[in-house]
Amino acid sequence: RTDLYSLSRTWADLVKRARSKQLQPEDYSGGTFTLSNLGMFGVDRFSAVLPPDTGAILAVAASRPVVAVTGGNAMTIQRQMQVNLTADHRVIYGAHAAAFLKDLAKLLETRPESLAL
Repeated sequence: RTDLYSLSRTWADLVKRARSKQLQPEDYSGGTFTLSNLGMFGVDRFSAVLPPDTGAILAVAASRPVVAVTGGNAMTIQRQMQVNLTADHRVIYGAHAAAFLKDLAKLLETRPESLAL
């Protein structure tokens, strides 16, 4: 079991090695969780298909401006990003997947810099 901060650090290392063409086959095979990012192409929502032998896949879309109502009933423009988690319920308990999404949302809303590469 890995917390989001450790996952972020591992991800940063993998990205660095991928950009320098230093990845080995064991670095990108046998995973149980997949991240699919189409946000970099401006896609603002999509559902990712779960690869075989994978526990879950997180689809990350582009952020976009939306109108939001604040606590004082005032309107403001905020950025919103859609993520979609597809999980194999034979592997991942649904309540754990929901807790992961809740934790991810809180992290993105309060400490987005902690996930920066």
